[in-house]
Amino acid sequence: MAEPTGGLERVTAAAKQAPGRGLPPVHLWNPAHCGEIDIVIKKSGLWFHEGTPIGREALVRLFSTVLRKDPDGIYLVTPVEKMKITVEDAPFVAVRVDQEGGVLKFLTNVGDVVEAGPDNAIRVGADPQTGEP
Repeated sequence: MAEPTGGLERVTAAAKQAPGRGLPPVHLWNPAHCGEIDIVIKKSGLWFHEGTPIGREALVRLFSTVLRKDPDGIYLVTPVEKMKITVEDAPFVAVRVDQEGGVLKFLTNVGDVVEAGPDNAIRVGADPQTGEP
């Protein structure tokens, strides 16, 4: 199998090598900063690469597992690379909410379920043009 050449291909290959079925331990990885990659997460939650929407949900899900927020930005992190991306608002968007036993559980655009609480505060932003939430 040929070695991946581009930044996106290298990140994809490295992310696929993450052990197990859980989330990769990005908090333990400390590779050198390798630059920026032209990935933008729009306010709507859509992911773009080089101006084109990433249409493969499985690829977006894979990338979402190697995102890390550092004090100076949001990065795709693998054991060997750290590439800064652009996030217009937040990397994940709630697409559904359910109440279970008085607890709000949100389904995100990448398939994660997040329970609202002290560690996951709810934030509602207003559209600057319309004022709508």
